[in-house]
Amino acid sequence: MAFTHMIRSSMLHSAAARARAGIVAGIALSVAAGVGCSTEELTANTDPDILNVDDYNTPAGATPLRIGVIGSFNSAFDGGQDSFVTMTGNMSDELIASDTFDGRLTINARKSVEINAEMEGIYRALHRARAGALRAALIIANTAPEPKFNRGELYMYLGFAEDFFGEGWCSGVPFSSEDGKTTTFGQPLTTQQMFEAAVAHFDTALSMADTSKKVRYGSQIGRARALLNLARYTDASLAVDGVPQNFKLVAGHSANSNANGMWTATTNGTSRYRLSSSEGTNGLPFLGQDSTEKRLLWKVSKRVGFSSQFTAMPDQIKFDQYTDGIVADGIEAALIRLEAQLQGGTQADRDAVYAGLNALRASGPPVIPAMTTGAPTTQDAAVDLFFKERAYWLWLTGHRLGDLRRLVRNYGRAPETVFPTGTLTSPLIGTYGTSTSVTVPFSERNNPNFKGCLEGP
Repeated sequence: MAFTHMIRSSMLHSAAARARAGIVAGIALSVAAGVGCSTEELTANTDPDILNVDDYNTPAGATPLRIGVIGSFNSAFDGGQDSFVTMTGNMSDELIASDTFDGRLTINARKSVEINAEMEGIYRALHRARAGALRAALIIANTAPEPKFNRGELYMYLGFAEDFFGEGWCSGVPFSSEDGKTTTFGQPLTTQQMFEAAVAHFDTALSMADTSKKVRYGSQIGRARALLNLARYTDASLAVDGVPQNFKLVAGHSANSNANGMWTATTNGTSRYRLSSSEGTNGLPFLGQDSTEKRLLWKVSKRVGFSSQFTAMPDQIKFDQYTDGIVADGIEAALIRLEAQLQGGTQADRDAVYAGLNALRASGPPVIPAMTTGAPTTQDAAVDLFFKERAYWLWLTGHRLGDLRRLVRNYGRAPETVFPTGTLTSPLIGTYGTSTSVTVPFSERNNPNFKGCLEGP
């Protein structure tokens, strides 16, 4: 049985509270009718759906506080048409913008700028989740310290948020904080510092995991993800020791919370994004596979994009309206181990990685036929094959942009050999720019410490 753990939005809690409020209000009115209560007495009731800041600083406030943070993370990750998953897919080769809004088109064209309303919303949402997780963990430490894994869960989501900032945005993101009264402006962090912060917070999460498989395995994978970005491959492999292949950490979606953002962005009606294939010379042929390729699930359709220039929009069917998004899983852990082994650079290492990739295909899920070409005989070819397999396993889960940047930063690839380049995909016109990350939005200049993106991949 897979260890599947749901990240439920705080909207679920709110809906239940509203229902309880309706029952309480109905009882109050019935009693009032019998005893002749005044209007002032009827309207003096406290709405249980409204929690003030001080209400969270109690043992009873710990659960709604924690659920609210998880809901914020869920929303930022893949809870809408503009989310971390769609943004990173759009900047890489997984998606193209089937839109008329410059905010999405410029990201697709690798021409990221500071003033971008659509991308600013994602930046703010992820900071809300990051800062909220830290603040909630500190509050709960005083109000409801047991079980410890509840705090560990918050530090886990904090670590993932920091991973995402390091992979998605340019170097120089500040991590500011607030305590409900004052804001402490953060200093701009290099990409390396963001990943180091993530490792530290995953360490904290693991120290509080106790019996929670969700926190332990999720934190192990998130920590290894940051270590890969830091080129600490041996440490990354050790970090996922013991993670079972059937583990999944998911972002939950339902009619009571919100729809899956990938479904909203690429499959529902006149969507703002379109599945991409062989984009800009270097893009992988995600839609060009035969029927045995069960990792890339899509079908033809007659949909028209938000921009009517886009017709016959293909539908991804990996995620339905309320299918859970995938934050981390055991397949990613297996891929991390194989990438670490690839660093040995010998033919024996390449043979072992090739065999490992085929073993992963055989065990899945989904189970797909083995590759029969034989192991690559050069390191560059082995890296190409590995990242292609990784891209197919982790398709539409927010990993691809980080992988392309890692190919540049850690493997020495030139950006124009891994990112989409040349003439934009028709019907878009013009040529790609040179951005390899999303620019920190102009509003961050309200932070007196921030002066713009720093240099570095």
